[in-house]
Amino acid sequence: MSFAAECPECGNPRALFNQCPYCGSDHLPALNTDTIEINIKQGSPYVEEALELLTEQLRKCLELGIKAIILIHGYGSSGEGGRIKWAIHDALENNRYSDRVEEYFFGEDVAYGSQSYHALLKRRPGLKRYLKRFKEGNAGMTVLLLGSHHISA
Repeated sequence: MSFAAECPECGNPRALFNQCPYCGSDHLPALNTDTIEINIKQGSPYVEEALELLTEQLRKCLELGIKAIILIHGYGSSGEGGRIKWAIHDALENNRYSDRVEEYFFGEDVAYGSQSYHALLKRRPGLKRYLKRFKEGNAGMTVLLLGSHHISA
């Protein structure tokens, strides 16, 4: 995850979803971007743990005003995609996150120059700096465009 946030109490840089390591504040940080990268596979969670973490992080992202997420879920070593990837794809296709995610693009579909790539950049031009790294597309990530829905805690 990129650290484009600062603590609202002490002003030091900090992670989005963790307590401030400097002053211990639990308040949501102030952001200087509306696009972030989240690595949901970090720590090798089980599928249900990854989905629960994603649910919580989506809620917090909406509270922070995040508009787009590069979700790193990994591809797995089987050659067919990992369990977390397929669980996230399934959850998105079955509207599990429809109250939070307005639109999504699977990484393998957003290769440089593809129709999906251009459609995505038309909606969120700021994603170009993230997507230019994936000339062939990237099956280990999904781009989430968040809606303006309000989620209660």
